[in-house]
Formats: sequence, structure tokens, C-alpha cells
Amino acid sequence: MAEGLFNGLLGQPQATTLLLAALERQRLAPAYLFCGPDGVGRSIAARRFLEGVIAGPGGSAAVRRRLQEGNHPDLLWVEPTYSEKGQLVPVSQAEAAGISRKALPQLRLEQVRAVSQFLARRPVEAPRCLVVIEAVEAMAEGAANALLKTLEEPGDGLLILLSAAPDRLLSTIRSRCQAIPFARLGPAELQQVLAAHGQPGEAADPLELLELAAGSPGALLEQRQQWLALPDGLAQRCIDLVGLQQRAVGAVEALTLARDLSEALDVEQQLWLLEWWQLRLWRLHHDASQQRRFERLRQQLRAYVQPRLAWEVALLELSGAVVA
Repeated sequence: MAEGLFNGLLGQPQATTLLLAALERQRLAPAYLFCGPDGVGRSIAARRFLEGVIAGPGGSAAVRRRLQEGNHPDLLWVEPTYSEKGQLVPVSQAEAAGISRKALPQLRLEQVRAVSQFLARRPVEAPRCLVVIEAVEAMAEGAANALLKTLEEPGDGLLILLSAAPDRLLSTIRSRCQAIPFARLGPAELQQVLAAHGQPGEAADPLELLELAAGSPGALLEQRQQWLALPDGLAQRCIDLVGLQQRAVGAVEALTLARDLSEALDVEQQLWLLEWWQLRLWRLHHDASQQRRFERLRQQLRAYVQPRLAWEVALLELSGAVVA
């Protein structure tokens, strides 16, 4: 049965119904936007959908294996990269390559140009050339404009864009793609996916991690990794900082913590800790001014402002050592 193509993809009936209908009716759009939270199955769905494009709605175990292993000649899978000594290193290879992740990864102009070149070639085995672009919202302006041109003239290829933040895309890019929505999983489905991966139940997780994951098993696994990777005592120092009464002590603690955060954590880890800390403080204080200051700090870190300076100013204000 065609439904078997998406076996194991839990909690996404709307997405799978739309994709199966396209395969069965042979009415494929030139570009799709798989939008929804990270970690709920968008990448799995993309591979299964492309399996159906190549082998038909019934699928093929051999094609599935090749797509999963990334060795199909007609599939180009693109992910954000770090620039290291003139080389682009994909996110999935950064840790093994020992990349210093002081800046956020991006989808770059040369990567989008490579997509256009790939789509212009003749397919080897599949009926058309296939491209998947992960985290498509992580594009610089030049890359976004180049992608728009590709979408305007896609030829016979098929593109799938994966995005957890489609609102950050150009509206002209969104309008040229058929949107396929992916939903957060319910508690039972979340635990089912975690059990399938041999992970412990939710009782082992701090409450904030579960809230940040918000129904995404992949996000919860990532939250756990981030939490366990924090240096000992760093999270507690963050909590202890806010509410210090003595200004001199608060200033020293704020500057020391800013130094340790910027030296011990790369920018991605800093952004994750900031999100956790923001949620934790909201649960403790419900202070809107704190939340606004966190948002400004997040924008500065994403804009490649010097992290230590951004942290110093923010923590001095949050600790009460200086008045904003």
C-alpha cells in the first residue's frame, strides 16, 4: 500500500496525506517547503517522498537505503556550512572536523549556485534531479536572491526546502513553493519516538528542556545534549546572577560570567543557553523587562556582535550593576 511509504513517521497525517496525493496523482510541484519544528520528521519525510518520486508510491527498499546513505547520484542534499580556511564545512561534519564554531552556520551563495548547476544536468537514474536544502532560513541575502532565481526557473528538477522558521524567508520564495506543514507531536507520540531511539522517559528531563522541545523528539534529544555539555555550575551561576543586591558584587559576577560564557561556549551554545535561561527566569519572575533584554541580546549574537561585549553589557544590566 502507498501508505507504507511513510511508515514510522508519527504524528504527521496532514503532511503525509498531501505528499501521497501528489505521488499517486503524479502532480508534483517544482518546489516544496516542508515547514514545522526541528526534529519532528521533516528530513525523514523528504527522503521518503523522494523515494516515491523515484520508485513510485509503493516505494523501494533499495532506493530508500541509497537515499538514507546519501549515495544516490540524482540527489543533492545541502545544509548550512561553516567557513574554515577557505573551505565550506557542513554542519553535520563540523564537530568531527574540529571546527571552531564561533559564528553561526549559513547557506552561502556558492552553495545555491551549485544547486542551480545540479538541477541543470541530466538525471542519471531518477526521472528528475532532486535537491533538499536544510534550514533554508539560514541564508545570507545574496544566497536568498540566487535561490529565488532558481525557483523562478527550476527546469525539470524538484526542490524541497526544510525550514523551522518560514517567516524568516523572503515572501517571494515562500510563494513559489507548495507548503507542507509539519506539526509538533503529542506526549504519547513523543514518548513513542524516544523509546524507539532507546532514550529514557521525560522524568529524567528538567522541565525547561521539555518546554523548549515543545513536542519535538529531535529537539528534546538536542536539548539533552546541550544541557549535558554545559560546564559544571555554569547554569546555576546564570540563575544566581539575577537578583544580586550589592552592585559591586553584581558587577564582578556579571563580568566574570560574561567572560566564561563567551570563552567556554560557541555562539550556537550561547544562543541555546540564552533560550533556556530566558524561559527559566520567566518561570521565576515573569519580568517583561528581563525578557526584552534577552531578546536584544539574542539579536546581537545573531548579528555577529562581539559575544563577550554583548554579554557584558546585558549581564551588567540584568544583575542591576548598571541601570539601562
